[in-house]
Amino acid sequence: MSTQHRLDALRGTTPPQAHDARAIAALAANPGCTRRALMDGAGIDKDAAARHLGFPAPFGQSPFAITRGNVFEALVKADGCAELLRMLRELLRLPIAEVAYHDVENVGAHLRHAHTRALFDRAAGDGQDVGTLYDHPLLSLEIAGHTAYLEPDVVAFQLGGRFHIVEIKSFAVIDGQADPAAVAAAARQAAVYVLALRGLLEELGHDPLKVSHDVVLVCPENFANRPVATLVDVRRQLAVLRRQLTRMTALDRLLDGLPEEVTFDLRPGEDGRPTRPVAELADALRGATARYAPDCLSTCDMCFFCRDEARQEGASDLLGRQVRDELGGVASVAEALGLADGARDPAEGQEEIARLLRNAERLRRECLSPAGGS
Repeated sequence: MSTQHRLDALRGTTPPQAHDARAIAALAANPGCTRRALMDGAGIDKDAAARHLGFPAPFGQSPFAITRGNVFEALVKADGCAELLRMLRELLRLPIAEVAYHDVENVGAHLRHAHTRALFDRAAGDGQDVGTLYDHPLLSLEIAGHTAYLEPDVVAFQLGGRFHIVEIKSFAVIDGQADPAAVAAAARQAAVYVLALRGLLEELGHDPLKVSHDVVLVCPENFANRPVATLVDVRRQLAVLRRQLTRMTALDRLLDGLPEEVTFDLRPGEDGRPTRPVAELADALRGATARYAPDCLSTCDMCFFCRDEARQEGASDLLGRQVRDELGGVASVAEALGLADGARDPAEGQEEIARLLRNAERLRRECLSPAGGS
């Protein structure tokens, strides 16, 4: 059976769910989770699955936050993006007084993707010094055999032939500082757009590096609605995103770890509500290894189910994902301590980190011993 047929069987009778930029960005937040890779690769509605299992995640913006975001974006884009152009002149040192402005949305949804390709093909091949703002372009990205269509806030074509993704967010920058978690999420989402635009230019025969890894993040400053812009380097997010998407295109290796009869099908009834026994679905999902970490609570619909599973398995001391990645995949405090004192044998690929942990434990003991402290 082909990989695509196995993914279709894994999803079952539910139509595949389309990926948007926010969902794709969340993939980069946990590149080592087999459960998530399989569910996303098959296009499974994780929110519906979590709700059916009795572990709904309180995701989604409030109507107030959505309204606030729309008002702020309209302010930034008013009068042909005049306010945005002011910030780009300062941030990117644009020496030209005016730039061209293309609102790609005006051509109609069915033509937007083709029109976007034509505009960027012409812009990337034009050797003249031009500056252009592209509003509502429609990009695409292949996700495990499915095409996801993406709409960045704005793409700016800078003098000298460099494209910059512009991401407009409504979280505030207070005294020059913004919420690190919000900035990280925005950077991951912007990296999705950078990757999609680089792929488009490469398909058209242009240098993909014409798309800068520095994205423009626009947020309200302090407690007013006055926008402020800053450059955010998304190279790290791009590297993680590429690894995860490559992993999802090689899903056959992950599928090999599941019996062929396993399915995550919700078996929706005539009213669209899942009919599959909850215990049966839970057992099927537990056949795919999760990589739960506290960070999942802000990025994945399955977070509460996976957290409950981790607690039942006695993993109450899970490390955060950044620490876990730095420790070569060591997941918990107990595992790290076991490797450090030699009570636990390292798994394949953990030999080097185990050696470092043992050295750290030896130094700790020397520092705490009477001889070491004298």
